[in-house]
Amino acid sequence: MHWTLECSNCSETRDASGLPTVCPECGDPWLVKYDSYPGPEVKHRLGERPWDMWRYREWMPIQEGEEPVSLGEGMTPLIDVPYLEHELGLSHVWVKDEGQNPCGSFKSRGMSAAVTRAHLAGARAFTVPTAGNAGVSLAAYGRRAGAKVIVFAPETTPARILEQIRLFGAELHLVDGHIGDCGKKARELAQEIGAVDGSTLREPYRIEGKKTMGLELAEQFDWALPDTILYPTGGGTGLIGMWKAFNELRDAGWISGKLPRMYSVQASGCAPVVKAFEQGDERTEVWQEPETIASGLRVPGPLGGKIMLEVLRESGGAAVAVSDEDLDRAAKRLAGEIGVDTCPEGGAAVSALGALVARGDIKKGESTVIFNTGAGWLYR
Repeated sequence: MHWTLECSNCSETRDASGLPTVCPECGDPWLVKYDSYPGPEVKHRLGERPWDMWRYREWMPIQEGEEPVSLGEGMTPLIDVPYLEHELGLSHVWVKDEGQNPCGSFKSRGMSAAVTRAHLAGARAFTVPTAGNAGVSLAAYGRRAGAKVIVFAPETTPARILEQIRLFGAELHLVDGHIGDCGKKARELAQEIGAVDGSTLREPYRIEGKKTMGLELAEQFDWALPDTILYPTGGGTGLIGMWKAFNELRDAGWISGKLPRMYSVQASGCAPVVKAFEQGDERTEVWQEPETIASGLRVPGPLGGKIMLEVLRESGGAAVAVSDEDLDRAAKRLAGEIGVDTCPEGGAAVSALGALVARGDIKKGESTVIFNTGAGWLYR
């Protein structure tokens, strides 16, 4: 397989060699573009493969004979939610529980792909700003690859998450500020010591790992898709990655028909995507004084804001914000009703479903997948 990189904004292209960061022309993220897609014979062989995300290696940035840096990530379950179906009049509601990944969140997917590609290109040190889970995952996958990892996290990051980062052997620096402040320090360090900056969309491969959530959904739905997807959105790689996967699958002839409407869910105390979407803007603006208990949603200036807005509009979806009180209540109820250890971000997506049904965005009788992006125990 061969792939190149294409700028998500100006369509500048470059080869995929080395350790690419962002487009030098406009500063926007690179996206991986493949020269071909796997044929139907690969689809029929999936049942013979290990139950992890690398079963989709023909859709991934890895060459024949290369071994990924893996901890068994991916292939998380879809769990039905009868109480939401009954209360909201929806035909089917499922939660995709990303908390069952090796490091307790969907970040495992992206870091497995990013560390794999960088490690094969010769990287021996990584750095990342984190609101929590990205730091845990990079610490683990960096350790798996035998690399040095330096993490910058806000002082307000949940203590259990900080403990996990240290447990995996990363060098941890706490910052008085939010993830944007941490990002500045990570970029400075990356330039100073030559470390790979693993920040969201500042390298092109985390999104390819997150893309596997879309590939999995298609396989779990027997190569069909739900009507709607609700995704808690901070940096946005999961939302962007799934939309990329759905379009690639359709281009390859693996699926057909209408693609899901994608809904971005944010906290009302930090909702740059919601604000930009409602105002009809093409890009997000930095949210001033971000505040929410859902640390993964406390991303005031997402680099991928423009791409997220394009996804929402292309899919016919929307963006919605919920309060901390509502997301916390929804997370606790989901855990109590069906036994899914729900993180605050997952609670935001659950809470948003009722709001979207009430305002008519999601119709009664439609099928919906809600993403619980991490394990609740990491926040307690």
